[in-house]
Amino acid sequence: MSQFSAEAEAELQSLLRQLLKSIKDRISGAPSIECAEEILLHLEETDKNFHNYEFVKYLRQYVESSLGAVIEEETESCARGEGYAVGSVQDTLVHAVTRKTRESGEYKQMMQTLKNTMMVVVESLINKFEEDQLRKEEMHRESQHQQSNSHYTDNCSDSDSSFNQSYAFIKQEQLQVLAEKLDPSKPKEVRWEALQALCCAPPSDVLSCESWSGLRRNLSAALADPDPDLSDKVLRFFAKTFSCSPLNVTREIYTSLAKSLESDFLYHKLSLPTGSAGIDVNRQDITRLLKQMRLMNDFQKEVTTFWIRHPEKYMEEIIESTFSLLSFFPEHGLETQGSEKALKPMHLIALLDIKATWFKKWMHGYYSRTVVFRLLERKYKSLIVAALQQCIHYYDSCDPVRDETAEVIHSMEHQHIGTAQRTLYTTKELEYMYFVHSLCVLGRLLMYTNGRKLFPITVWKRKDPVSLTDLVVILISIMYQHPKPPHSDSSHADTLSPTTLVMELLRTLGDRTECAVECLYQTPVIETLLAPIITLLKGKQAKLNSPETTLIHIADTLARIATTERGLSLFLYERNLVSGEGEGISAAHVIVQFTQRLLAKELPLLRNAETSYGVSGAFIFVCRQMYNTCEGLQVLRPYGLHECIAAAWKKTSSLSERVPTPVPGAIPGTSSQELQNVVVWEETLLDNLLNFAATPKGLLLLQQTGAINECVTYMFSRFTKKLQVSRCEKFGYGVMVTQVAATAPGVVALHSSGFVQALVVEIWSVLECGREDVRVVYPKSTPMDPIDRSCLKSFLSLVNLLSSPYAVWELLGQQPLPNKAEYNLREMPTSITDLIDRLIAVNSDVKIHSLFNYEQSHTFGLRLLSVMCCNLDSLLLLESQYNISDMLLQCQKDNITDPSSGEGDFIIDGLSVERNHILVRMSVIGGPSERRLPLRVLQKGTDPYPWPMFSSYPLPKYYILNLPKTTRGKQDCEISAFLASTKNTEKDGSWMDTCRRQYCKAMTTKSNIVSGNVLADLLEKAVSHLSALPSERFFPPADYIGQCGLVTSGSGIKTGSLSSVDQLGIQASLRYGRHLNLLRDNSEQDLCLLMKHCQELLSQQRAKLTSELYTLQGAYPGHDWFASTVFLIMAGDMERALRLLLHLSTLLTSAFLWPARLHGSVHLPMEIAQSSIHPVYSCTTHYVEMLLKTEVPLVFSAFRMSGFTPSQMCVQWLGQCFWNYLDWSEICHYVSTCVVMGPDYQVYMCVAVLKHLQQDILQHTQTQDLQVFLKEEPIQGFRVSNYLEYMEGLERSYRTMVLTDMNNISQRVS
Repeated sequence: MSQFSAEAEAELQSLLRQLLKSIKDRISGAPSIECAEEILLHLEETDKNFHNYEFVKYLRQYVESSLGAVIEEETESCARGEGYAVGSVQDTLVHAVTRKTRESGEYKQMMQTLKNTMMVVVESLINKFEEDQLRKEEMHRESQHQQSNSHYTDNCSDSDSSFNQSYAFIKQEQLQVLAEKLDPSKPKEVRWEALQALCCAPPSDVLSCESWSGLRRNLSAALADPDPDLSDKVLRFFAKTFSCSPLNVTREIYTSLAKSLESDFLYHKLSLPTGSAGIDVNRQDITRLLKQMRLMNDFQKEVTTFWIRHPEKYMEEIIESTFSLLSFFPEHGLETQGSEKALKPMHLIALLDIKATWFKKWMHGYYSRTVVFRLLERKYKSLIVAALQQCIHYYDSCDPVRDETAEVIHSMEHQHIGTAQRTLYTTKELEYMYFVHSLCVLGRLLMYTNGRKLFPITVWKRKDPVSLTDLVVILISIMYQHPKPPHSDSSHADTLSPTTLVMELLRTLGDRTECAVECLYQTPVIETLLAPIITLLKGKQAKLNSPETTLIHIADTLARIATTERGLSLFLYERNLVSGEGEGISAAHVIVQFTQRLLAKELPLLRNAETSYGVSGAFIFVCRQMYNTCEGLQVLRPYGLHECIAAAWKKTSSLSERVPTPVPGAIPGTSSQELQNVVVWEETLLDNLLNFAATPKGLLLLQQTGAINECVTYMFSRFTKKLQVSRCEKFGYGVMVTQVAATAPGVVALHSSGFVQALVVEIWSVLECGREDVRVVYPKSTPMDPIDRSCLKSFLSLVNLLSSPYAVWELLGQQPLPNKAEYNLREMPTSITDLIDRLIAVNSDVKIHSLFNYEQSHTFGLRLLSVMCCNLDSLLLLESQYNISDMLLQCQKDNITDPSSGEGDFIIDGLSVERNHILVRMSVIGGPSERRLPLRVLQKGTDPYPWPMFSSYPLPKYYILNLPKTTRGKQDCEISAFLASTKNTEKDGSWMDTCRRQYCKAMTTKSNIVSGNVLADLLEKAVSHLSALPSERFFPPADYIGQCGLVTSGSGIKTGSLSSVDQLGIQASLRYGRHLNLLRDNSEQDLCLLMKHCQELLSQQRAKLTSELYTLQGAYPGHDWFASTVFLIMAGDMERALRLLLHLSTLLTSAFLWPARLHGSVHLPMEIAQSSIHPVYSCTTHYVEMLLKTEVPLVFSAFRMSGFTPSQMCVQWLGQCFWNYLDWSEICHYVSTCVVMGPDYQVYMCVAVLKHLQQDILQHTQTQDLQVFLKEEPIQGFRVSNYLEYMEGLERSYRTMVLTDMNNISQRVS
């Protein structure tokens, strides 16, 4: 198509006219011709319908017909690579074809033809446009007299017709004439005609003309004209300007509008009628003001989206003109002379925008917020004073008895019911709207530091300035006067009620730390919140208009305060908040006492069941924010709140069992609804009971209530639905699950709830099943990491579950592996033993062939095994029951180049590297400088895996580091001289204090001397001295007949047998002792004898328990690592070790250093012994978490984020005496420090270790492998001597609290 025919030109002209009509609004809104050209040039980028226009389709078809052959030819040429090289990338091919096409003759000819034709088409369109304009002007003149009043029909200043008018560009001379015609002295018809013409002119031309100042005056005069036709036309022009002009234009219009309104209020002095009369918005003067104010308000809300793109002075002019208008207030004397109040601009803007949306948008961005604060502080503080005055006036004038506010709220929230539009507003309604608007403005100011700096503020008729605290107290008092909702509309959400508004503000302040500190965490505020509670506790009637609703709101505010660290500390420790009888008590005590009274239904005001449930649940939730922290539980524990909640749950549970089965189609009766409420209340109680499990001691309290199984089942139901723990919790149930899994009753509850099975099925689904419901377009990528990202979360959940030895004992104890002869491919594991059988003990071809992703799944299992083996007790159980090491060795033996002959090199692959690492980890015990673990990654260079592999014992010596031989001789040092100089220490009461000073001095100056015989002598002397003091003797001396220098020989001990776990533990201890050069080759018999003595000693003090827990079915299920440690300290001297253990068993220290000491012991209350929850967990680790939160908050937060708990890790460290985590010298110092300095040093030791690991913990929290790092990696660089001074500081701060609780372990928990 080289030339256009006449028909084609006509069609093209028609299509172009159609395109221009479609984009008329865009072009007409352009402030200049240049802007219109820019709009057309970038139409494809800005118009989503660009390619649907017929004109564009026509041009595309023309280009294809003209250049199609050329493009095809060039494409084929580029594909063959003729003439030039083209890359394989598609973009390179497109660019090459485009370049060659544009250089072709056909392209140049097409462009020339198209250009000539379009020039003809455009010229023809321009001629037709001029003809149409002349015809329109002639028709307008003819019809002008016939339409004298028809053009005054609009009701709204910014109706949509003003945005759909086309206009032509106007000359300066014409604008000068229009300005003269708009003079107020001209006739109405002349002024209206001028306004009509002005509306057709581009706003940018109008505002840039030389006569704009005069034109502006005349427009303002027309705007204030009593004739609504003229003022509406001006508003129409203003609205059009706002919609299509840039800010430098619209600011002029806006400021003119604001000044015009300000003049109206100044000269007309409108007033609010008294009594039942009100303001009729149909009144001519009110209508005019409302239309102008509405246009301003609409612009206020829209201007924030674009004023940041303009100079700040434009924005400042808009804000200042607004504040100037809104700060118009009559003199107080004039306002109070008569019975009528003045109508202020704030009344009208509150009527149009009751919640101050415009102000919220202005305060949202820092760009505008800075200007707002600057102007408020320097010039317009009266605005804030007026808003504050309005809130105070509402509070002072509110009559809670008459409930007038309820009627006002009801009428405002139902003003658009039906087709009729409301036109009359009473004075009380306008005053209430002004109050709501003021409250929203003040609430937005309080959110920001500069806004709070405006306080205190001096207000009229108030002696003292109003501070931030005063304002919050006033608002809370307003909330207390919340009117009861009308009975006919009780279900309607009273969004404009004072209580709702105040609660929104309090929630906003509570969610921002700085706001909460300055506004909420103040003594008067807390006292105001607690005042109704204290009144009710005293048996008096609280001055609350709606007690149930108000109490729930009070509880909600208190809960938000208690959620934060600062607020919680205020509740727990600030004793000047509430003046009780005698001395002040803390807020926490008041709240928990009130909660107890609610649960006991001892408050007459709240004896209605449904009301009682709501209020009780709200206040339990406040207590929950306290007792789910260690420090909060410490304060609330004496009240036995867990028992109160449990009692209420048991009573409610018996009622809920009578809920009838719902029948489809049946209408629930009143009694049925009540029973349903009972079910909801039961779940609420379970949910709150469950949150005791957030801390170690809280978990013990939960277990004592007997509701742990039901609570865990409830938790599992919410966990599977991925529900949030509560509205105040940032994390899910991960931490709570980990905490529960640390104890035997907790993990049993998890298993019975179905949690363990669900976790196993989820892991299997991720590893083996894949996503069958997703259509496979691209194959799944091969995992590059040992644990793929898709199953990392499940892996960590399993690690958290099996971290504690109690979990492993309960889930795996006496549970054989299936080891089936055949596995169905659809068969899924449902238990931990099944998972071990399928993923870890893969020792047959049947098991290998049953896995779709053998390497990935088996690697997952081996990584899990590696983490489990870090806990020595878990390792011994796996080894004794499943012979894991033999299985791994056999797999290594089969993984050689010539397996048939049993000879050849090991094949190095991912699985063999994993197995080699685990075998070394299982076989060698030692701290960071005592053993060498092979890495799991290949190295660069000629030898990618330099670590020797093996398929049988003994272990290659490469992994066992050579240690210097320790000397056991007497060392000449100050502490050894002190020990040698004191013979009869029992009669010297100050000996222990001197010993502690000598010990601290030796540790801080030269800690390596506290080893060998010096260490053994120190422990012997210290334990002997302490056990001889009645004040230090915590347990009664054991009446034990065994074999040592102090007692007669018992032949029965030698013939006793040890369990397979003990035998494996003894072998591991002997290997470690020989590695440390502490034991002789013939020490095995002595260590076996010591273990038998210990078991016999402890069995005599074991209570007779009836329990289904595996851990309570006999002796301590793990190995006695502390006894092995003492044996090594005594260099294999069995008699000396036994003597030390016998004396130590009378001291409180033994309860915590020696885990087997209190296993099922008679020295514990029966219910605690029955729970199998050890004091190391419920006491030591509880205080570790408490101190960690205060002393090392970043570490505490890291644990929370990772879903792991410090208590889990500390239980493992302390249970195996830091074996595999610290070097032997530091293990000895740990034992000696706890013995000499006191058992509370066990807590400080753990805090010091975690503080030492802070940087590593933070780093591995980010990489989401914190629990794996802590369990697999030794504690590098930690020295007890380096942290002894730090631990002494902790002792000074916390000893009274920690040691007191340790001394109470033999008492019933409360």
